[in-house]
Amino acid sequence: RMSAKRIVAGIISTVLWTVNVSALQGKPAATLDSYLKPYVETHNFSGVVLVEKRGKIIFQKAYGFADRERKIPNTTSTQFHIASMSTQFTAAAILRLVDKGVIHLDTPIGEFLPGTAGATTHTIRDLLTERSGLPDLNELPGYDDVLQHHQTPASLVAKVSGRPLLFEPGSKFLHEEHSAYNLLALIVEKKTGLSFADAVERLVFQPMTLNRSFVDDDSAAHKKEAAHGYKPVGLYGLEPATEIHWSAKTGNASVCTTAEDEARWVRMLFQGNALSASSKDAMLDTSQDVGYGWFKDTNKQFGETEYYMNGRAPGFASFVLYLPHEELTVIALSNIYSSATTPIGYDLA
Repeated sequence: RMSAKRIVAGIISTVLWTVNVSALQGKPAATLDSYLKPYVETHNFSGVVLVEKRGKIIFQKAYGFADRERKIPNTTSTQFHIASMSTQFTAAAILRLVDKGVIHLDTPIGEFLPGTAGATTHTIRDLLTERSGLPDLNELPGYDDVLQHHQTPASLVAKVSGRPLLFEPGSKFLHEEHSAYNLLALIVEKKTGLSFADAVERLVFQPMTLNRSFVDDDSAAHKKEAAHGYKPVGLYGLEPATEIHWSAKTGNASVCTTAEDEARWVRMLFQGNALSASSKDAMLDTSQDVGYGWFKDTNKQFGETEYYMNGRAPGFASFVLYLPHEELTVIALSNIYSSATTPIGYDLA
């Protein structure tokens, strides 16, 4: 958690920098660098920013260090943990199985979580739209200890199995349902016979040529180029974030990727054939303002529908925004635990 002094300073600075965005209107894209520098200099941002419009990257730059101790800089190919943005890829893996006829959105979860209240009426669709009513593992006592040990989807789901539901499945959205996406990861494993990491690789990353993306299951594979995470100390200081087992966030926050891979995923989802027409329609349906790893809303500032997601996990923060009318994608991936990526993304848009 950030100190009160740092939060106040961040609010003041964000207001000032947001006002200064007006000075950049109509300028070449490269001048956006001058907008980002104060975030970098005050240690509120370290990572990669990418802006793509109508299929063309118009701004991309790396800032700060992937490894501050060894002075290894971030580059545009650095991999970052993207926290809750990971849910997009869990949802995509499920929808790929739907497209193959292996499961259906209205399949009751009782097949995978017997003994849980409402299991016969509670469906995969409820999990994807975060209206399952499952108690949130992240809010349960002892969650910090969960993060310090290797987990599997089965071990995570077992921690909430049998607990009373918070509300009738499908009736409302209460909060981010981390447990729902742990269960979706378990469903992927049961239906593919593969580990969740391997299943997402085969179902999503390989077919979509996301060659710099992986699910962090605590193994050493692919991780040597991933950024180290940092957390704020005092007003401007940084120190290494507390290390966790990313397997403890399987399904809801365990993906590590690059800005370019994320941009390719967005492009293939909205303009390509990443999913069947029916699955794509389900993911992008705006009748509910959250689901399938996206928030969906009408943004008055931009005068159109927006699709966005942000996330924070120990040492990292992330944001992605897509405006379909403008075909505009903005991505900010950071290896500092700070809320700056969201205002950065909106201001650049």
